[in-house]
Amino acid sequence: MDRENLKCLRCGATMKSAGRETIQLGQTGWLLGDLPNLLAGGLDVDIRLCPSCGKLEFFYGAEESSALPQKICPKCGWQHDFDYPKCPHCGYNYYA
Repeated sequence: MDRENLKCLRCGATMKSAGRETIQLGQTGWLLGDLPNLLAGGLDVDIRLCPSCGKLEFFYGAEESSALPQKICPKCGWQHDFDYPKCPHCGYNYYA
């Protein structure tokens, strides 16, 4: 899809870029507060705006920002999600 020449579905005008944003995923809970929201990560989106009628369109961004940040195990060098308490490859315990 060519997003540079995207036409508005409502009025037919050429849509302009409104930038890229990371939308926070997750929700705030009663019991754990913001913790689930913080651990859920974010979704990278490309935002398009129609200058004529004001319609907004969101498209999934090219980068994989919804993935958790990675860390490298100091014992074996395996790269994995930062929230694992142990390396899934060699079993190195980060909290020992």
